[in-house]
Amino acid sequence: MISDSIFTSQVKSLISRTFGRSAAHDSVLDRAINFFTSHAFAAHQKELLTEKVDKLQSQLSKAKGNSKKAIEQQLNQVNTKLLGFGEQDTSARKTRYEHLFNICEEIISLTEGEDFNENNRKSAQFLGTIQLFSPTEGAKISQNNEQCKSIYKAVLSLRMLDALCIAGQVNDEYVKHYLQDIPADKFKNFATEAPEAYQEFVLWVKIPIVMAALIQDIGNFHPDAQEILLGENADQDPHRTLLIEERKQLLQINYRETVRYFITGLGEQAYFGNSRDDRDNFVQAEQKRLVFVRHLLKSSVHPKEGIGNLLKVPQIYTSIILSTKANYQYKLLPKVYQVLNQNAERGNCSQKAVDILYRITGMFPQGYGVTYIPSESDGSPSDCYEYAIVNRLYPDNPLHPKCRIATRKLGFIGFGQDITISKDRNLYFPETVKKMSSISKERLNEILELLASNYKERQDLDLLPRCWHTKDFFSMKNNQKLWVKLT
Repeated sequence: MISDSIFTSQVKSLISRTFGRSAAHDSVLDRAINFFTSHAFAAHQKELLTEKVDKLQSQLSKAKGNSKKAIEQQLNQVNTKLLGFGEQDTSARKTRYEHLFNICEEIISLTEGEDFNENNRKSAQFLGTIQLFSPTEGAKISQNNEQCKSIYKAVLSLRMLDALCIAGQVNDEYVKHYLQDIPADKFKNFATEAPEAYQEFVLWVKIPIVMAALIQDIGNFHPDAQEILLGENADQDPHRTLLIEERKQLLQINYRETVRYFITGLGEQAYFGNSRDDRDNFVQAEQKRLVFVRHLLKSSVHPKEGIGNLLKVPQIYTSIILSTKANYQYKLLPKVYQVLNQNAERGNCSQKAVDILYRITGMFPQGYGVTYIPSESDGSPSDCYEYAIVNRLYPDNPLHPKCRIATRKLGFIGFGQDITISKDRNLYFPETVKKMSSISKERLNEILELLASNYKERQDLDLLPRCWHTKDFFSMKNNQKLWVKLT
């Protein structure tokens, strides 16, 4: 039966409410686009009203009697309209902020548990689910990946933050303040050893980081940016490779409008309560949070060794794993760290930060379909290959992914065991493929017919596939339990 598990449905719903587009116009993206378009109109209207106020005040200074009263009445009406604009702006801003804040809370709820290990298991499930339901072939790759990128990146930023704290490598004073003197070797159990302090850490550090990750590229949806992406006649492919000058202009617009949206379109969180002291403390903390998020956004442009790498490195990683480009090739996703290392060499991000993410994810992204050579009972390599899916973060060796097997004896199964696939058994690596060179073409065709759902379409492909496309397998509800702990 083709359907979704509760968790898969939650992830899809969350993505839709973050970067989806709907008739209700109520996603994070829809609200930002509405701000960009309506704010320009409102600014123009306020400018016209302000000019009218100046004109009426000038007339008022010269008027007398009934004429003066009429002008005063007009002036009051215009000022009321101006006040109305301010009230509308405040109300809309609070609504946008609360919606984004709730989205951030939900992301953390779905990707974190009571300790470090549970954070990693739930995050692997979240990231893997996105990869597994995302198309890897066909015309919908760009559209899907565009919607999923920001939320995928946000989860990676959270896991990088954990890794930095555990390694004692946090160099940002704001983050250090909320660590509450928790030593690095105790951070894995921060949530259980100091629950109140940890909730403060989530509220004032983790949620702002998720928020920054989600809106980091929201400025690309400003009309000026869209004109570059779509062209003057709105007939260009927005995912095409831009000219250097276009790229520079887009980066400038994106940063400028993202920061403007954060400050003007979202602003500060409202305080609810009656205590004056609590209010003052809250306002002070909220102002520092604003500075922190803005610093994250600014420093992510050229992060060097700073906190901006929490956004920059996941941004580059996600741009490859969930690429929107026409040259997207699923089988080449494990090459993502070649791109990241090149960026580090060019000074676009920190090599230390790249190495941290490599330690977290390994070479193979969550949800990636691995083809491997199983072993016979005597330990010798079999004369066939099987399918598995990457389902855990922090592999012991980045080249050896932790996986859940999806086939056994050339048949699909819904409850496979967890295994670590070493490099010498992984058909992604050319040297492993050579080990199967003695197997006949007839035997390989026989295996392909058993394992490939669209066998006829795949007859022209490699008989020894470097990977396999998992979407059809994962579309079955019973196969969406890759992260369930096995007894």
